[in-house]
Amino acid sequence: MGFFPERPRPLLVMSQKNERGVALLTELIARRLQFLFKSARQVYQRYESVFPVLFFVGGFAWDSLTLTRIDRLSDNLILALYLLVVSACVVLINLSRSHYFSRPVREKYSPWFVLGAQFCLGGLFSAYVVFYFQSASFSKTFLFVGLLFLLMVANEFLEDRLNNLLLQMTLLFLATMAFFTFLIPMVLKQMGWGSYLAAGLLAYGWCFGLVHLLRNRWLAATARDYRNVLAVNAVLLVLMIVLYAANFVPPVPLSLKEGGVFHRVQRQGERFLLYMEAPRWYQVWRTDDDPFRLAPGDTVFCFTAVFAPTRLREAVRHRWQYRQPNGTWVTTDELSFQIVGGRQGGYRGYTFKRNIRPGRWRVDVVTGEGLILGRIGFTVNAVPEQPRRWKVKVR
Repeated sequence: MGFFPERPRPLLVMSQKNERGVALLTELIARRLQFLFKSARQVYQRYESVFPVLFFVGGFAWDSLTLTRIDRLSDNLILALYLLVVSACVVLINLSRSHYFSRPVREKYSPWFVLGAQFCLGGLFSAYVVFYFQSASFSKTFLFVGLLFLLMVANEFLEDRLNNLLLQMTLLFLATMAFFTFLIPMVLKQMGWGSYLAAGLLAYGWCFGLVHLLRNRWLAATARDYRNVLAVNAVLLVLMIVLYAANFVPPVPLSLKEGGVFHRVQRQGERFLLYMEAPRWYQVWRTDDDPFRLAPGDTVFCFTAVFAPTRLREAVRHRWQYRQPNGTWVTTDELSFQIVGGRQGGYRGYTFKRNIRPGRWRVDVVTGEGLILGRIGFTVNAVPEQPRRWKVKVR
């Protein structure tokens, strides 16, 4: 009985079957995608009023988790791109309003110009809330962060009003100045009045250039619009300078990452050892020695970690203050040291005070310009000499 091997099938027949299989698979995928898109559209139409809130909350939460360093190049490039897109949308909106484009173009694309400006402004103010919140330290600066938050929320409801040139330029000026306020110190590797004034003048100059082109190059703005924009932005510039002088503006790009009082701080190579009295098992909230139990011979150490962008140098001062019985605060010591930026957890440093009196104390962590980065409050209680257990934190 002989063995006859199976005759090979022609390649043409096999390729035709493969093509039919691929076509069938493609059709199944297309039907599945069509079903998914249809279901998604039905869900969106059913909960249309809820989706804007979900996207707003989700976008802000995403920014809060991902915007970890103010000096990250990719994040700043995205913010710069947002500013350019907003500026372009402002120009296009006003060109469309002045009938610079044909009617079909206006009807088709004008709504997208407004949505583009609104989307990018939302992204900018959301990022600013995150960055400025990281640098905010107490009630004054939190008011400024609250203003940015209100602008972020209000932007979600301004779609019908973003056709107004004055409103466009007001929001663009604030967004541009907030960006340059932390970008210029990172570029110059120093901060202070000079960099802040430069940020304000650059923002004003940018808006002036845009409205000047709209007025004189494209005839897309009236003389009244031109004057109103320049006047309002000038008032905003003066207001921002006053807020900075009054310590309302958080000292971006610096931020206080950590601070506390301890019985001893010791440096070992690249590590700092922070000695605090071991808390009771239930005192899970205690991260330092507040309240400070002052035994004879004890010294109070104040440790801080201040984040600064890479290679930025700045003087930081610890301002020790004691609250008198009448409630007023008196500065007893002001000790300074130089920080160099770049470390993720912040530049670490400490000061200490001997022969401290019992009572309520605070240490203001301030920049060389006197801007407050943070405030560490604590109470000193006198106790007799007694054995103590220590907990050591490594930083």
